[in-house]
Amino acid sequence: MSVARDLRTLLRFPDFRKLLAVRLLSQSADGIYQIALAAYVVFSPEKETSPAAIASAMAVLLLPYSLLGPFAGVLLDRWQRRQVLFFGNLLRTVLATATAALVFGAVPEWLVFLSALTVTAVNRFVLAGLSAALPRVVDGERLVVANSLSPTAGTLAATLGGGIAFAVRFLAPGAGRAADALVLLTAAAVYLLAGLASLRMTKGLLGPDPAEVQPRILAAVASTARGLLAGLVHLGGRPAAVYALTASAVMRFCYGALTVTVLMLARYAWNGSGDTDGGLPLLGIALGLSGLGFFIAAVITPSAVPRVGIFGWMALCAGAAAVLEPALGLSFRPVPILLAAFVLGLVTQAGKIATDTAVQTSVDDAFRGRVFSLYDMLYNVSYVGAAGVAAAMLPPDGRSAVIVIGVAVLYALLAAALFRVSRETTLRGGANRVSPPAGPTTS
Repeated sequence: MSVARDLRTLLRFPDFRKLLAVRLLSQSADGIYQIALAAYVVFSPEKETSPAAIASAMAVLLLPYSLLGPFAGVLLDRWQRRQVLFFGNLLRTVLATATAALVFGAVPEWLVFLSALTVTAVNRFVLAGLSAALPRVVDGERLVVANSLSPTAGTLAATLGGGIAFAVRFLAPGAGRAADALVLLTAAAVYLLAGLASLRMTKGLLGPDPAEVQPRILAAVASTARGLLAGLVHLGGRPAAVYALTASAVMRFCYGALTVTVLMLARYAWNGSGDTDGGLPLLGIALGLSGLGFFIAAVITPSAVPRVGIFGWMALCAGAAAVLEPALGLSFRPVPILLAAFVLGLVTQAGKIATDTAVQTSVDDAFRGRVFSLYDMLYNVSYVGAAGVAAAMLPPDGRSAVIVIGVAVLYALLAAALFRVSRETTLRGGANRVSPPAGPTTS
């Protein structure tokens, strides 16, 4: 069944359409907000941007999301999810407006980061609520398809939101802080629309049912911590999942290091006459092409995995990146780097989709949710760790052959290891050759 046909089938469910509308608006606002924050951190004319500042911003946006995410479900399972979507987006409207005021007022940077941290914390509840609500709006037969296509649509919406942010900033009458504040106000407006869209659903539609709520919150938190530990122990006996998770983390690390490199190139090497905003349009194109690579990966991976196996496909992706990344990246010129952004977006997301499949097929169903929580933490911590490494090694203009070659070596070593794993698991009849879930799986 094609992706388009799957989506048409799901859209016949009226409550799924309403929930999807909330997701698209919410993640579009996320894309707008994140680009506004990136522009403030990287392209602010009032200060000299450094890789360390970029790494700090990534840590603020991703680490709380990753480390606190599994425990957000404890509260989420005690509140009506429709109310979480409404009040969560309403709160983000207020917080995004506050961030705009802080940026425009030229306050100390740590206050802006604190505001961004609160938006990210609320974001964890909203995204988890959207995922937890899916079984309430589609039947069991189509739940796997819904789990595949809804996050993919959300990722595309976030990419579109990034495009809206660039358009607003380009058309803004002012520049610098004033333009960044206007983009943040745009994000606040879209968050408000997402909150209002959630009111189209009845209060109890998305659950949870009152009878299923755990009576004591501290017991629920302790149960979550024990569950994560049990998931880690269970994972230790599933080598296919461990191999895939390790490979995905390495790919994400490489992607993170090159993301910081591109940000610094756009800020200093590609800004023409020295205008701090000169490289911003090229950065927007790079992000858009990377998002396109994510989408292409979601389309082709479900067909590629049955042909060459999970680890065979990941090995091919890592091998392609090992060759193309230095070939395109060492020039540090815009056009080759833009092509590299597309390739690396495709490779990184293809690896993640294959990893999702390996985890889904090799981990027992009773432990799957806990393992995916650990996976989420590993995936984002790898990204932030890469930003920290890049911050320590990058020169101010972003032109670092050491970073580019080092990443290529990592990809090559990963490809060699994955080819070996692919061969061994195929001979043992392991998890290398399985049918992936219907459609792409992204998060």
